[in-house]
Amino acid sequence: MKSCSEHTGTAFVFLKYSITIYSYSMGLFGKIFGKKEKESLEKGMEKTRTGFLSKITKAIAGKSTVDEEVLDELETALIAADVGLDTTIHIINQVEKRVKEDKYVSTSELNTLLKDEIAQLLVDHSKADEPASIPKPYVILVVGVNGVGKTTTIGKLAYQFKQAGKSVMLGAADTFRAAAVDQLTIWSERAGVPIIKQPMGSDPAAVAFDAAKSAVAKDIDVLLIDTAGRLQNKQHLMDELSKIKRSITKVIPGAPHEVMLVLDGSTGQNALEQARQFTAATDVSALVITKLDGTAKGGVVLAIAHQFQIPVKYIGVGEKIDELLSFDKKAFVDTLFE
Repeated sequence: MKSCSEHTGTAFVFLKYSITIYSYSMGLFGKIFGKKEKESLEKGMEKTRTGFLSKITKAIAGKSTVDEEVLDELETALIAADVGLDTTIHIINQVEKRVKEDKYVSTSELNTLLKDEIAQLLVDHSKADEPASIPKPYVILVVGVNGVGKTTTIGKLAYQFKQAGKSVMLGAADTFRAAAVDQLTIWSERAGVPIIKQPMGSDPAAVAFDAAKSAVAKDIDVLLIDTAGRLQNKQHLMDELSKIKRSITKVIPGAPHEVMLVLDGSTGQNALEQARQFTAATDVSALVITKLDGTAKGGVVLAIAHQFQIPVKYIGVGEKIDELLSFDKKAFVDTLFE
């Protein structure tokens, strides 16, 4: 298995492409982050925010300056929120450096300082390199292990895109899990979009090929393709995803335009390990972090974004069809400290 630094280096190879695709798709399909979205984010992040802020409050209780004891308590608070050891050390080092440079930093300034450092961990999304026109159909290959909310995420995305006035189609290329096709079919009905599927056990690449052909024939705007959530070994995963990609490219050159990895935020460091496996096996260009409403360990978002430098595009903060939020860096950081 590769080291974190090797993975980060690999991720940077695709960073420019990822940023381009992110701003590209968000500019056309993204939901405006308004009052309703802010309220959903606050509600969904309540457990993480409450735990995080209570520990920071405890760290600075009775203190007037940021000293070694405060930094130790802060480190504990970050690790408890599942920010991860590497990312926590990075934040603490940056805060310590700032304290030394400024000579005196009061505890009242600590939140502002922390917000600045945490915001810098999240990948910025420049629109400078946006393509002149969007591919049609725009193909998103969705990957992730079973149980992370992958199929549910696809259904919610389909609903969002349709609400934005786009025509959408689903491809059920997870043909190995008995309930996967049935589950995706239910979501296609909820979202009111067509689905291309074959019987269980069919070749996933063949399903992806059929879905691509149908999307072209019907002039579909967005094609979302589900994939098997198996992770027996990296080589098997790489081979299977490569085969699916080749079958799509035969019909739509340059596709898939985005490889979206879905991770369960409530699993904490296990989500980080899944990110390592998938980024080693395929060119992941965007992340979705789900189930943040059910955990106090939402800090894993920071760990994943910091270590892999891949844009977090959506976060799941509930079970409802409209509770998949476009990730807003500023709103996320502000919510942590409100």
